[in-house]
Amino acid sequence: MPNQCATTTLTRTITVASGVFAPGHLGELTQQVPFELVDAVLDDTLTTQQRLRHLPSRVGVYFILALALFPTLGYARVWDKLTAGLHQLALHRPSEKALRDLRRRLGPAP
Repeated sequence: MPNQCATTTLTRTITVASGVFAPGHLGELTQQVPFELVDAVLDDTLTTQQRLRHLPSRVGVYFILALALFPTLGYARVWDKLTAGLHQLALHRPSEKALRDLRRRLGPAP
């Protein structure tokens, strides 16, 4: 019986968010929770930011999810884990107050 092998090439189209906080930059969390889902939740709960911000609402949702993954760490250390893939961009680390305000701005709805 001869070796019967076939080669199959699969292609797919992937939609990604733009900007510095694009998926892939925020670690494995963005691989598990797609940004389309986060954006849909923000739209449904009317919590999408109304103006351009340094910390968009989408980032806030990922930050809150990361807080749940690292409950023993403070806001700054969770932020560092969330943005570890952005080290080459030399992002300014927000203050804990800015992160707390982001969390309050989102509220419990999303």
